[in-house]
Amino acid sequence: MFESAELGHKIDKATYDNEVPKLREDLLNAQFDLAQKARFPVIILVGGVDGAGKGETVNLLNAWMDPRHIVAHAMGEKSDEERERPHMWRYWRALPPKGKIGVFFGSWYTAPIVQRVMGKTKASELNQSIDEINHFEKMLTNEGALIIKFWFHLSKEAQRKRLKSLEKDPKKSWRVTDLDWERFKLYDKFRKVSEHALRATSTAEAPWIVIEGTDSRYRSLTAGKILLEALRKRLDHHVQAVTPTTAPLQVPIDRLDVFDKLDMSQKIAKKKFDTELEKYQGKLNLLTRNERFRNLSVIALFEGSDAGGKGGAIRRITGALDARHYRIIPVAAPTEEERAQPYLWRFWRHIPHNGNVTIFDRSWYGRVLVERVEKFCSEAGWMRAYSELNDFEEQLVKNNTVLVKFWLTITKEEQLRRFKEREKTGFKRFKITEEDWRNRKKWAAYETAVCDMVDRTSTEIAPWTLVEANDKNFARIKILKTLCQQIEAAMKKK
Repeated sequence: MFESAELGHKIDKATYDNEVPKLREDLLNAQFDLAQKARFPVIILVGGVDGAGKGETVNLLNAWMDPRHIVAHAMGEKSDEERERPHMWRYWRALPPKGKIGVFFGSWYTAPIVQRVMGKTKASELNQSIDEINHFEKMLTNEGALIIKFWFHLSKEAQRKRLKSLEKDPKKSWRVTDLDWERFKLYDKFRKVSEHALRATSTAEAPWIVIEGTDSRYRSLTAGKILLEALRKRLDHHVQAVTPTTAPLQVPIDRLDVFDKLDMSQKIAKKKFDTELEKYQGKLNLLTRNERFRNLSVIALFEGSDAGGKGGAIRRITGALDARHYRIIPVAAPTEEERAQPYLWRFWRHIPHNGNVTIFDRSWYGRVLVERVEKFCSEAGWMRAYSELNDFEEQLVKNNTVLVKFWLTITKEEQLRRFKEREKTGFKRFKITEEDWRNRKKWAAYETAVCDMVDRTSTEIAPWTLVEANDKNFARIKILKTLCQQIEAAMKKK
């Protein structure tokens, strides 16, 4: 992939000085249009060979464009906060919203490539990282992001000359470190691993653009023109919506689903409930105070029928926890800030660090439930969401997160009883709205969506726990017991 970036490309000073003013004006105009329309975000990745002009290019983009709408992120060593969360958490937090440009100097490619070159990982692990990156970038582009990936290249001899030149210049010598020379000794291996990574991740949606970095004028003018062309192409042309290419989901012809096998008559008497509640709340408290729990985090996710009892179940969990170490995230309609980002962004930002519990009252499954049923999302959008949600949860579990997913189900008759009870009870009236009654009319559509969700996202690493919730006491004990079992099982593995 690097042959055309070792030809000695150059631009003379006169040509450069003549073209740059117009290029800068056009880039600013494109940036203004991007901010005004706010239809999509722009993500620029800057990678390549040491000494090929990566840092200079980032500085140049900041100088040529409006700093209010472009943010550069130098992704160096992870902080303690970042080390306690999944690898991609630090990048999700830095994603630009619609209408803005985010420049990543050092990106999700850096660690997989460097670790492989240094012999810290196997080829299979690099390929696994490549697959994860492709899924991530595919999700971003499906959400509308424009991804531009620049790789600045130097031949081995050109890199040697560049490093020596920088070392001799008193004003630039600080740019060359012992680490740069150590990596230069591994040039051939870096080239081989990088070429493999680039080839495997240069996709139709997010191709790599390799630019020779020997001549600064050629490098700067080329990068600027490519960026301008990509911006104008997206701004000036309507992007067709993605259409589903898979067969549509079908309701089983015998109408049998996962809920038909649940015994909704299960109950726990009040006296037994009180005993069991004390037992499992005490157990949960001891588990979360155990020394080994400091190496884990917990996400308890609650979905379910309206009036299914999520709030009461959550209160029984928090009653056993230290208030300093848990958070409840109630999920409603996305805010303006959240709508400007890919839909998973609002959940990535709340991932807990080690030793903590986060409870989601509703969750990322809204994409395949309410957004599907209410047609807030296209069929293509919610169809691809199943694999995106599974990928997301796999990253959580790999990072020592105990992910426990509860679906609280009640019968249609029990829901009606609870709705009427809420209307008659003064302190419960706020719990029942016209929206609840409207959703009830779509019971069948929601039931179909839930069955599809369970079938496609109840995985071996993050299974769904279906909770028979007609009896609140039974549901609460089942939830506490399941949560304790899964935390205990995770701690035994440590």
